Amino acid sequence: MEDKQKDYEIRTGCSRGLCHAAIGRQDRQLNTYDWLADVPGNADSTDLVEVQFKHTRKGYYHNVNKLPLKKGDIVAVEASPGHDIGVVTLTGRLVKLQLKKANLKSADDIKRVYRLARQIDMDKYREAKAREHETMIESREIAKGLGLQMKIGDVEYQGDGQKAIFYYIADERVDFRQLIKDLAAAFHVRIEMKQIGARQEAGRIGGTGPCGRELCCATWMKNFVSVSTSAARFQDISLNPQKLAGMCAKLKCCLNYEVDDYIEAGRRLPGRDVVLQTLDSDYYVFKTDILAGLITYSTDKRLAANLETITAERAKEIIAMNKRGEKPESLQPDDQHKEPEKTVDLLAGDSITRFDKSKKKKKKKTQQPEAQQHEGDGEAKDRKKKKKPRNEEPKQ
Repeated sequence: MEDKQKDYEIRTGCSRGLCHAAIGRQDRQLNTYDWLADVPGNADSTDLVEVQFKHTRKGYYHNVNKLPLKKGDIVAVEASPGHDIGVVTLTGRLVKLQLKKANLKSADDIKRVYRLARQIDMDKYREAKAREHETMIESREIAKGLGLQMKIGDVEYQGDGQKAIFYYIADERVDFRQLIKDLAAAFHVRIEMKQIGARQEAGRIGGTGPCGRELCCATWMKNFVSVSTSAARFQDISLNPQKLAGMCAKLKCCLNYEVDDYIEAGRRLPGRDVVLQTLDSDYYVFKTDILAGLITYSTDKRLAANLETITAERAKEIIAMNKRGEKPESLQPDDQHKEPEKTVDLLAGDSITRFDKSKKKKKKKTQQPEAQQHEGDGEAKDRKKKKKPRNEEPKQ
C-alpha cells in the first residue's frame, strides 16, 4: 500500500486528492494553473512541456516522440549524463509564456522527453532519493573539515543516480575544488555545485508567511527582484526590520507589489517640504494618505498641533495663492465654513422615557383594588380578635 501511495503522489503531484488532470490544485511548489486546459487543440499547439523535479527546479523539454502527455505524468527526460525523472506540470500554449520567464539563453538548453517512466526507472529513482538526506549530512561534515565558509542546504540526486546537485549558501566566494574531489570519492557520482541565495533556500524549504499564506517564493515566484528600503519609504511604512523581514531574513518580496502605484499616486501630491501659509499661522506636513490623496498639516514641525486634513487639490491651490503673495483665512475651503443646515429631528419634542411613564400609570391602576382588598382583610381580622376574648372567658 505504501508503494502505491508513493506512486500516486508522484504521478498526481498531491497526496490528498486535490488535483485532477491539468486544471486542479496541487501541493507541488511553483504550480501553474492551466486555464487553457479545456480549450480544444491546446495540447497540440506546441511540443514543449514543462517538467518539475525536486522542490522548485523546473525544466522545459521537446516532446519529439509525440507522446500523449498530460499534467501529472511521470516522464524520463534527457540529462547530461544519463536521464532524469520528473513530473509534467504544464502543456500547451502556456509553456511558451513560461519560457520567457525562465530566461533561457539558447534553444540548446531545451532537451528531449524520452518516454513515460517505467517500473525500472521508478525503482532507481526511489533508491537515489533515499540517499539524499544521508548525503547532505555527510557532505556538511566534509565541508566543515575543509574549513569552508559555506552551508550545504540541500542535495538532489538525478533520477538514474549518476549525478548529484549540491545546493549551498555562501556570503563570499568559495574555492570548493578540493570539496568536489572529496565528495566524488565519497559518493561515487558526478558532482554539481549550485549556489543559491537566502530567498531561493526559503523557496525550496517552503513555509507560511506572516500574512497567513504560503510563501510567494515557494508557490509562484520564479525570478527574484532586489528589494530595497526605498520601497518601504514610498509606501510610508515604518522601517522596522522585524516587520519588513521575511522568513529568509531578507526584505519581503511583497514590498515591490504595490510600490509602482504608490509612486504614481505620490507624484500627484505636493512636496513634503512645502509650507502652507495662512492668516493664522504656517502649516507643515504631518502625514499623508497617498492612495486617498489626503494630507494632514500641523502648525508644529515635530508635534501634532491643530491638525487639518485637506485634499491634494486644495493644497495646490494654497501653494499657488502663496506664490502670488496671498494667504487664505484657513486651510479648509470657504464652502466648509458655512453653517451646516439644521436637520429636522422628528423626536425632538418627545422624551426618551415617554413609554416608561405609561407603564407606571398602568401599574398604579392595577394596584388600587389590591390595596382595597388588603384593607378589607385587615378589618375582618380586627373583628375576629375582638370576638376571641369573649369566647375565652370561662363560665362560672
